Amino acid sequence: MTKNQLAKKIATWVVMTVMISVFLLDIICVMMCNHYVGEYVVETEDFSLSNGDDRIHFLNVNNSDAILLESNGKFALIDSGEGDNNPRRFVAYDGNEAEVIKYLKKVAADKNGQVVLDFVLGTHNHYDHIGAFEAIINDSDISAKTAYLKPTDPNIAHDYEIDGWGIQKIYENTVAAFVKDGIKVTDKIPGEIMFGDFKLTLYNTATDESLYGQGENAASVGVLVEKGERSAFLAADITRTSGSEELVIPLLDKVDILKVGHHGYYGSTSWSFAKKLDPDIAIITNKLGKIYPDVKWTLTTICNAAIFATVDENGIIATFSDDGQIILTNHAQDL
Repeated sequence: MTKNQLAKKIATWVVMTVMISVFLLDIICVMMCNHYVGEYVVETEDFSLSNGDDRIHFLNVNNSDAILLESNGKFALIDSGEGDNNPRRFVAYDGNEAEVIKYLKKVAADKNGQVVLDFVLGTHNHYDHIGAFEAIINDSDISAKTAYLKPTDPNIAHDYEIDGWGIQKIYENTVAAFVKDGIKVTDKIPGEIMFGDFKLTLYNTATDESLYGQGENAASVGVLVEKGERSAFLAADITRTSGSEELVIPLLDKVDILKVGHHGYYGSTSWSFAKKLDPDIAIITNKLGKIYPDVKWTLTTICNAAIFATVDENGIIATFSDDGQIILTNHAQDL
């Protein structure tokens, strides 16, 4: 056997060993996920409000984000899901515009069929987060009082995001749709918002120079939702790889629910981030099978967290009851 043949053989065995190890690790993680998920009784949502009306709706918008906040008859939309015209896609496809519009009209409409959102928040300018806002707000039955949107910052965003992914144009089109509808648009994102029974604390609301050059995900606005002793952190696309986790870790404590950043992809949850927030429940806007093994491993081994994927559950709602409980329901978009 020549040296080249030996080197190829060794390389083949190394690669196979790594692949098998990752496969086995993923199986173990899925088994642990199933074990922790089994500790919760998750019923089918019936929209009777029997558990209360302080709720976080995590919509099934595939591997994108659309989160509806509800409290005391008020509604707000954090991100919109992906629209039908993503400039990164080169073939025709259907986004999530119709599903989000239908859901808003089912859940948030008044007796006249009108939906008036207290505010909308675009966490950052990637199309899978704000791409459907234009279609949503162009619907004659849907409006909002205020739209919070951070402009694209060329100091943070990569050139290929601006030139190839069109995030500046996405931002401009979104703003134009809000302005056309008479909605106030501001980049002055408040640090706190009292929203019904919920206290909302917003993080990474302004550009931090430490994030320069890290990409648009680094601009993500995170939202802490609190009611009494219960809390949830909505991490948008905050990741360790962008450096944005490091900014918010010192400012946060344990939460009950973590909406995992960046759909459970690589870099979305570091050990230090998971240890500090220590969630009992992790909700990921994706399919469980698409979540990176290291993310599942971190959430299960560090936090013993039950992981729920919005696509597999077809939407999931977390209700914060008045007696301090969190009740989970799913299949919200079947109704």
